[in-house]
Parts: sequence; C-alpha cells; structure tokens
Amino acid sequence: MGSRSHEESPWLLENGNPKVLTKDMRHGRTAHNMSSSSLRKKSELTVISKVPYGFLRNFLANLQEVFLGTKLFILFPSIPLAIIAHCFGFARPWVFALSLLGLTVLAERVSFMTEQVACYTGPTVGGLLNATCGNATELIIAIFALSNNKIAVVKYSLLGSVLSNLLLVLGTSLLCGGIANLRQEQKYDRRQADVNSLMLLLALLCHMLPLLFRYGSGSPAVVAQASLNVSRAASLVMLCAYCAYIAFQLWTHRQLFEAQVDNDDEGQNDSEEAVIGFWSGIGWLVGMTAIIALLSEYVVQTIEDASNSWGLSVSFISIILLAIVGNAAEHAGAVIFAFKNKLDITLGVALGSATQISMFVVPVCVIVGWILGIKMDLNFNLLETGSLALAIIVTAFTLQDGTSHYMKGLVLLLCYIVIGACFFVQTTPSDQLNDEVNNVMLKPATDAVFRA
Repeated sequence: MGSRSHEESPWLLENGNPKVLTKDMRHGRTAHNMSSSSLRKKSELTVISKVPYGFLRNFLANLQEVFLGTKLFILFPSIPLAIIAHCFGFARPWVFALSLLGLTVLAERVSFMTEQVACYTGPTVGGLLNATCGNATELIIAIFALSNNKIAVVKYSLLGSVLSNLLLVLGTSLLCGGIANLRQEQKYDRRQADVNSLMLLLALLCHMLPLLFRYGSGSPAVVAQASLNVSRAASLVMLCAYCAYIAFQLWTHRQLFEAQVDNDDEGQNDSEEAVIGFWSGIGWLVGMTAIIALLSEYVVQTIEDASNSWGLSVSFISIILLAIVGNAAEHAGAVIFAFKNKLDITLGVALGSATQISMFVVPVCVIVGWILGIKMDLNFNLLETGSLALAIIVTAFTLQDGTSHYMKGLVLLLCYIVIGACFFVQTTPSDQLNDEVNNVMLKPATDAVFRA
C-alpha cells in the first residue's frame, strides 16, 4: 500500500525512490524515537498532489509533513509570535512564555527529522544522531545561558531536566500505566534500567565530590581551585564514560535498548517509509536548530523578568516550569506507551534522557565554560545535589525488581511534588543568583577573613 502510493506520487522524495524502514533499521530505533512518533499524525497529500509543478509539489509536501505532521501543530504560531513580541518590545514575560511553547513543538520536530535522516544513514548513524540531538534544546539553552554568565540558570535547568525525567515522567507513566493495566502484571527488562542507574550513580559521584571539597578542611583558596579542577577532570571522565555508553547501546549490547515492537506494530512499521528526503531533512534540522537557538536566547534573556512578574523564583521556573514545558512532547509519549503496557519504551525515554543530560550535556557545559573562561563547576549546592541524590536512589530502588504497579509511580510523583514545593518556597532574588553561584567557592575564604 505504501509503495503503491509512492508510485503514484514519486515527487514525495527528491531522489524519486521511497526509502523503506527495513527490519534492521526498525529494530534499531530507540525508545526516544518510538516515544516521539506517538505524537505524529499522517498528513493528507491529496490536494498537493494536484499541483502541476514538480518542484513546487515537493516543497509544499515537505512543508505539510513538517508543520501538519504532528499533533502539536497548534503550537507553531507561538514561534513567530515570540519573535514579533521580542522585536516590538512586548512584555518580556510574554516573550518567555511564547518561546517556551515554541521550543516544545520544535523539540518534537527535531526528533522527527533525525528519524527521517536515519532512514538513509542506517540504524547506527541514526542512533548517534538521536544521541546527539535528543536533548539539543537543553544543551542550546544551557550554552546561551553560560555565554551570558548565568551559571545558576544553567545548573537549575539541567537539574530540572534530570529530576523531571526520573520523578515526574517515570512517576506519571508508572502511575497511569499501573491504573490502566490493573488486571495484568507490568514487567520490563531490568538490564536496561541497571545500566542507566549505574551511569546516573557515576554522575552523582562526580557532582558530590566538588560539593564535599567545599566543606572539607584546608586552605579556602586551595579548596576553591581544587573544586573547580576536580569538576573539570570529572567532566572529562563523564564524557569518556558516555562514549562507552553509546558504544554499549548501539553496538555491543544493542538488544538491551531496542524498542518493543508488537505484532500489530510490526505490520504497521513494515510499510513505514521516509516522507522527507535526505538533504531536505538535513536542511530542516539546520533551520530548526537555528530557530531553537534564537528562542533559547529569548528564554535566557527574559527568565528573570518572568520571575519578577509572576512572583516565582528563578530556581522554580528553571527546575520545574522549563523542564516540564520544554520536554512536554517527549514526556507525553512516554506516558502513552505506559498506557499500552510498553514499559521498556517508557524507561528508555525517562532514564535515557536523564542519563544523556547527566553524562553528556552537563560535562559539555563545564568544558565550554572552561574554554570561555567561566567558572562553571559540578557543585550544584547542597539542596540541589541532595535532591538529585535522593531522586536517583529512589528511582534505582523502584526499578530493582523488574515489575511495576501504580504505587511505585505514585511515590515517585509525590517525591517530585515535595522537591518542587521546596524550590517554590525558595526566595533567593534573581539578581543575586549569579553572584551566589560565581562566588560559592569563595565563601569559605570570605568567612575566614571576617573571622580573623
């Protein structure tokens, strides 16, 4: 059926030949791909097929697949509205809110484009593309905030992404999946969860050592510099570990991370074909990345104004709101697959994204800060690091037996609510955040001077 439609409409792809997703490519799809695909919808190309000019038909078909091929298409107007609001000097909280909504749909579309490109490059290169672009939005926001010396926003936003994946997404998925499947036992492959838990524990160790340096004995000046040096060395170790994790995931033990495919889905996927050409996909990826960078700059510039206008602390907006809205598409997909009792996909989304942020995005930010001469370290302060530690430990205990029920999801969700309430009542003024983070390692030295 799919091949016949392309014989009638060969203009759908630039090369004229539809690219079918083979069995090897299909089984190489990650949980992130499967989760994002749950929010896509098939575009009707009947009207466009009547356009007389081939180039124009191809261009319009690409536009329809990109803009109308997602259930989140209603959010696309927020992108030009955010740009207009910024250019014409509208209230900055509006710019912040519209930019966040635009980033939500762009994140889902980037995942779609990486999967389209993977149809031409094969499962291995496609997996590498997904590993690189899976959390591109968080990485771009963090780099823009870092370049503006807003280290607190960087740390808060990355911490929020990890906490939301481990507690909010996984908790909501297990809760809803458990309620929807009360009469059957929900099982998943423990081996994938064990690998991700080990990676998260390694990331936690790298976060805790700089924090312990702060409370350790010795010369304050020496401790401050040692904490920064340990953070940079640990970041290099984390990147090496992440490279090994990618090799483990894509080559040596790929079967542990392959997305579940039912018989019904197998038949549906047999006819799955690329709807965007290779070079069109590359072009759309570049263009969307540029727009994500623009909206990320708007978010970084206006987050403190939104904080003052809404009466919410920057920490709460960065850790809670930014993480929830920015990853809404991916999170919704994880919950949908939990309803279908496909917990391996749900775990792949939640744990995989948390691992990627902890072991790739965070150390990259430290290295970029090192290059820019900015003292970005892995010391996220006591409250933040403690929240991260508890989230990782609770999640690891929750997933240790290979089965699930709604109580596990409820406990994870309640943990997230308590942590969110903690940052909600935190009242650190936004104009003091950067001073607090930039000077956090110098506080012992200052206190020693005053004691003297």
